[in-house]
Amino acid sequence: MKKEISIIGVPMDLGQTRRGVDMGPSAIRYAGLSERLENIGYTVRDEGDIKVEIQERAQSDSDTNLKNLQDVAEGNEKLSQKVDEVIQANRFPLVLGGDHSIAIGTLAGLAKSTENLGVIWYDAHGDLNTAETSPSGNIHGMSLAVSLGLGHPALTNIGGYSPKVKPENIVIIGARSLDQGEKELIREKGIKVYTMHEIDRMGMTKVMEESIAYLKERTNLVHLSLDLDGLDPDDAPGVGTPVMGGISYRESHLAMEMLAEANIITSAEFVEINPILDEHNKTAEVAVALIGSLLGEKLLYGAEEHITPDLLAQVK
Repeated sequence: MKKEISIIGVPMDLGQTRRGVDMGPSAIRYAGLSERLENIGYTVRDEGDIKVEIQERAQSDSDTNLKNLQDVAEGNEKLSQKVDEVIQANRFPLVLGGDHSIAIGTLAGLAKSTENLGVIWYDAHGDLNTAETSPSGNIHGMSLAVSLGLGHPALTNIGGYSPKVKPENIVIIGARSLDQGEKELIREKGIKVYTMHEIDRMGMTKVMEESIAYLKERTNLVHLSLDLDGLDPDDAPGVGTPVMGGISYRESHLAMEMLAEANIITSAEFVEINPILDEHNKTAEVAVALIGSLLGEKLLYGAEEHITPDLLAQVK
């Protein structure tokens, strides 16, 4: 079986209020994503972009503090359907954001195929807020909570079911900016989190070894949701919510390489690239390099057997 990847762009910037992140998919494509993947042996199909309504300014829902609720929900419903379509075609979904609210639709599309979807949330933030705990009303800070079944029904019921993921099937890596409500939810649900303290103290190798072993024990498929603000702003400056003291470029490559060697990732998304805030498309180029490592690119060898027929068959 050929190793087949479907690229899905989601030019969504409605999950937050800083404009520009809707150009992220174009920036990643411009940085040579398809060519890079083809060079390491993949067959790449670019599915184009999910149509997202353009708003002049953030619209707050009249009954909640959630911004652009209806448009975010509609965009994610379309994404959910597209991801499910790609899964049913036995292809690897590679989703390009857009802000991190698009993870709502990605996970909704993926979880239709398994009751034990695993999620690696590579991010400076937990994205575990709800309308009651969010200080901003920005839905990109709620996407993981929504996927746990917590939040507005217009979001939690995308795909026609809820929840999409179990708390014990999540690993957050790189957290260093958590709101109080998120901290309480993490403790309440027992979500596994490696903050920057653990990464600094244990080293990325140990963090990834533990994360891989943990998810292998309890999940069937594993999705990587990588927010570029998980990296330090020196390495990835083009993000809307940068947080100092993040994961380094080299540590991130190591993490991706270890995931490739473990052969557990069955889908991925890369989000929150804002070309307006970037330096000569640096952050998009970082994303493309990390995607290459995730999918098996090595200094001396190609992807080899990263996405095997057996792994793809698990999706069906």
